[in-house]
Amino acid sequence: MTAPKTPGWLDWCAAPSTPDFRVPPGTVDAHCHVFGPQAEFPFAPGRKYTPCDASKEQLFALRDHLGVSRSVIVQATCHGADNSAMVDAVRAAGGRARGVATVRPDIGDAELRELHAAGVRGVRFTFVKRLADASPHEDLSAIAKKIAPLGWHVVLYFEAADLPGLEGFFGTLPVPLVIDHMGRPDVTKPVDGPEFRRFLEFAGRHDVWVKVSCPERLTVTGPPAYADVVPFARRVVADFPDRVLWGTDWPHPNLKHHMPDDGLLVDHVRHVADTSEARRKLLVDNPMRLYWPGETT
Repeated sequence: MTAPKTPGWLDWCAAPSTPDFRVPPGTVDAHCHVFGPQAEFPFAPGRKYTPCDASKEQLFALRDHLGVSRSVIVQATCHGADNSAMVDAVRAAGGRARGVATVRPDIGDAELRELHAAGVRGVRFTFVKRLADASPHEDLSAIAKKIAPLGWHVVLYFEAADLPGLEGFFGTLPVPLVIDHMGRPDVTKPVDGPEFRRFLEFAGRHDVWVKVSCPERLTVTGPPAYADVVPFARRVVADFPDRVLWGTDWPHPNLKHHMPDDGLLVDHVRHVADTSEARRKLLVDNPMRLYWPGETT
């Protein structure tokens, strides 16, 4: 028997518009997920939410509709440390996807090598309290040390207000860091204010990549322009042109107010990267260097 969705859950947009902006060949959606399907890949017993199904076939259909070439499929918190659904999707993509896993500190080298062979290239640490229970820093450090020999990275998801208490720990991790959604800035605050400046300074001091993703999650003013998010994303693209990534965040878990049209999210890229060179780095060159080093599009 499948569990019912969390009350008020917003399902993903089943008929996204065709973007006006045609992405360059080789574009990578560097942040997306799969949910189940629950009947095939059950959700974790201790999950914080129960989503709708969002299968690999539906993800690949969106990829093709948007003109995207490759995907980075990030383990969804509703699946806990059971990476089966994510790995199944990565394998089914035939080399056109990479994965980011969630693992426990006692994971062995053999299992890590198996994940690597499947296409996994990173692990995700989530510090957003409504999504995951806190893990001791020593456990996360142990994981980071285990993945370092594989050349993997750590994907970090946190709220901007929590960075001061976390950045010391982040700086000790012996692998590259990839920050989800620009560290979730409060876009009602100034882009040149102390909170976002602290984030930029942290990113500048370490081996950090930043995803200029999820305007729909950060916005107050809303679609279609997500204008209040644009200055923050532009600043990141300007400051770290060779270390920025982009992703749809499909199927957009845990949104409360609106479900975005993924075609409009692609069009949003034009506003945050305003030259063809900046767009190619954001969409193609940077994610290829991180996830498919040595390969060409």
